[in-house]
Amino acid sequence: MAKIQEMTQLSPTMEEGTIVKWLKKEGDSVSPGDIIAEVETDKAVMEMEAFETGVILKILHTEGAKLKVGQALAVIGKPGEDVSTLLAGIPQKNASAPSQTKVDTPQANKAETQTTKPSVSEPTATAGQPTETKTSMNSVTGLVGVTGVTGVNLTNRGGLRVLASPLAKSIAIEQGIDLHTVIGTGPEGRITKKDVLDTLNKGSGVSHFASKTITRADEVVTLNGMRKTIAKRLTESKQNLPHFYLNVDVNAKAMESFRLELSEFQKHLDEELQVKVSLNDIIVKATAAALKLHPKVNASFQGDSILQFGRVDVGIAVSLDGGLLTPVIRNADGKSILEISREVKELAKRARERKLKPEEFSNGTFTISNLGMYGISRFTAIINEPESGILAVGSVEDKPVVENGAVVAGRVLSLTLSCDHRVIDGAVGAEFLRTLKSLLEQPNLLAAVI
Repeated sequence: MAKIQEMTQLSPTMEEGTIVKWLKKEGDSVSPGDIIAEVETDKAVMEMEAFETGVILKILHTEGAKLKVGQALAVIGKPGEDVSTLLAGIPQKNASAPSQTKVDTPQANKAETQTTKPSVSEPTATAGQPTETKTSMNSVTGLVGVTGVTGVNLTNRGGLRVLASPLAKSIAIEQGIDLHTVIGTGPEGRITKKDVLDTLNKGSGVSHFASKTITRADEVVTLNGMRKTIAKRLTESKQNLPHFYLNVDVNAKAMESFRLELSEFQKHLDEELQVKVSLNDIIVKATAAALKLHPKVNASFQGDSILQFGRVDVGIAVSLDGGLLTPVIRNADGKSILEISREVKELAKRARERKLKPEEFSNGTFTISNLGMYGISRFTAIINEPESGILAVGSVEDKPVVENGAVVAGRVLSLTLSCDHRVIDGAVGAEFLRTLKSLLEQPNLLAAVI
């Protein structure tokens, strides 16, 4: 008997999914576990598995359709099986069609969009005939107000467009010519390229105030599921959590030397065991060790109580096209720097490929966000609920420092801790940062707190 394949919940917070790509087509045989489609959730693009054995008899929705969890996706059954009764029982409005973004924009924006096309649509009215179209002040500016060309108007006085060829309009905009001053010699008084050039050569109709700067057209970008979730969750975090921030500068010379020592040490290992350790890998290890020593920071607000986690699971923010994910290093306090380095690289790679499983980017206890590779000196990050802290890591910079009473060239790393004041008091956060600073400036101490 044929069965309905539903949109299943692919992540703990998923409420709906968008079909990105069908990997199977009608008539293909499938078995439980076969990947039939790629679905975008609120977190990532994930793979949808078949749950029945048989043939895909009917695909109910095209790529781009958005379905709620539990809604019918496809029908799987025996070859040639009649599924008309089954299909009749499926609600007609089962999913939203692929997004057709419709934005109510002023006439100016519509006209501007047309500048990217070979031609500009013409009105049905002819020159000199009034229309009953109600035109806003924005629409009266036509192409000009949007493109940044002042003094040029492609709309006749009284609300009518000038009849002109696309090329003539383009030249008029570029040269700052008011088409109202151009006499058209084409059919029905249509202005041609020659008419505009003749006007230009005569020197009449040119606006002395016209700017020849043409800006790109406005673009409306529809939010994907990941961006919607980021917007919703971070807005809630910023509104609901009383954030406060603590900064500390770290002398990074010892970290950099330690990283070189690790690189030298690995030359004696088998090639498949070697890994290029980054400063961020050392920071992850040191942060995990500091969290183990300061459990009040490794905690979560629970309404009328505070949960102090027994595990130290550190999330690493990874930038993606269209959003970000935070793959989690489980039990980071119990792993070596080399193990952390391998795991971070593998998780980051699969995050960018959108191949992470939900359990690999959820339920962390603390997060690290590093923008140092972009040359950012210092920044503050928004806490990832239900966690109570996030560490913002800046770049290592050359700065003067005092050593043994003398000013010398130093290598300085800036760290900023964002805290949920419901859980972490200022002194608690300061003690955590002091420990972290000590571990980073003396990385050999990490062996003492594993």
